[in-house]
Amino acid sequence: MEGEQEGTFCIGDDIPVLVTDRGGAIWTAYGDEGIYGGHPESAAGLAGWSTEGQAIWAPAGRLPDAPLEGCTAASEGDRVWLVWYSGSRRGGTFLTRITPSTGEVTSWPSPVRAPDGFAVRGNRAVLTKRDHNQRATEVVRAELVGATWSVTDQRKIRVPGRVVMHCGQGRDGFLWLRAGDTWLRIEA
Repeated sequence: MEGEQEGTFCIGDDIPVLVTDRGGAIWTAYGDEGIYGGHPESAAGLAGWSTEGQAIWAPAGRLPDAPLEGCTAASEGDRVWLVWYSGSRRGGTFLTRITPSTGEVTSWPSPVRAPDGFAVRGNRAVLTKRDHNQRATEVVRAELVGATWSVTDQRKIRVPGRVVMHCGQGRDGFLWLRAGDTWLRIEA
């Protein structure tokens, strides 16, 4: 159906991060109001949903800490990446890779605190950190070496329009970043 609603379902409250994978499954990272606001679908902080709205994945203790806020997300091949941060003393920002076909979940500390854009290809990533409503963004490139993501390049770039939060989409190694009325493509 072209442009017509096919169905509805509830996947929670306070969803700053939402991405779909190649199969159409929906992956979410929730905000603190969703996680702590009593909505059962949001309480785990991160979740995966089928196209019919059935829960297909939850962290179930496989994260290094409890999520407090979703930052951004990306898909890469058959994998999904959710970027989130925790509010505990031992916490920080994490990059969590989920392989839906096997259930494997791996998390790393992020090289950038609370990024709002992310794309990954293999062992390389690009992350952005924007100043809301400004005409510039910080672009950080990182590489996974062993068990650590390390920054390899960092620069502030001017963009053709004002940037707003949560307007980056990571797909198969490209970060699509909205700036004003323009979409920019940044390769990982």
